[in-house]
Amino acid sequence: MKWFDSQRGFGFLVDDAGGQDVLIHGNVVRKFGQGTVAEGTRVEVEAVTTDRGRQATRILSVGPAAEASAPPIADLCNVSPDELLKLPVLPARVKWFDRAKGFGFANIFGRREDVFLHIEVVRHSGFADLVQGEAVGMRVVDGRRGLMAAQLLGWDRVGEAADEGGSGTGGSGGPQPARHGPQPRLSPEIENLDLPDDWNSRARRNGSADTLRIPRPFVLAANG
Repeated sequence: MKWFDSQRGFGFLVDDAGGQDVLIHGNVVRKFGQGTVAEGTRVEVEAVTTDRGRQATRILSVGPAAEASAPPIADLCNVSPDELLKLPVLPARVKWFDRAKGFGFANIFGRREDVFLHIEVVRHSGFADLVQGEAVGMRVVDGRRGLMAAQLLGWDRVGEAADEGGSGTGGSGGPQPARHGPQPRLSPEIENLDLPDDWNSRARRNGSADTLRIPRPFVLAANG
């Protein structure tokens, strides 16, 4: 993604093959289940050539930039890509998000707990911003400060990702805590944020922990 302006309703993609930039309208982004796309995000699209140039008609996939091989924040440094993909994709709605502050919170459907959203995780997942009430899919870990989004997906990807895997099922009694090596006591990306007092107090209580606990899968109750 070269740039995308959600207010103006369009942006441009740089062709990896070196061709002409590709225009992408906001409605194409919204049909993929996202309201924004971060600059530098890798986007695979179907495109057509018109009198005005090349234009994207459908997004096939959205992912981090090719050079973004490291986790977006240190708190996720011990979660491998394979472990991340095994986490269940949980349907959620953004409670609030402030790009200037660098964080926000979401709620998993049917649950009251707040899930922390770090701006670098949001960007790494391909979102430039989030709006209150926006529906997303999340892969979540339970860290020292509470539930934290490790990856976000556009709403239209929620069912697709669940079909591909990440059911979150484990042995008897459901998923067990995933034990990892020691982590930084407090990652600088989060330590420097002006977080709510309850989150900071939990971090102090759990500061010596060396685990990331994977939440039990969230399953929507069948209607009727």
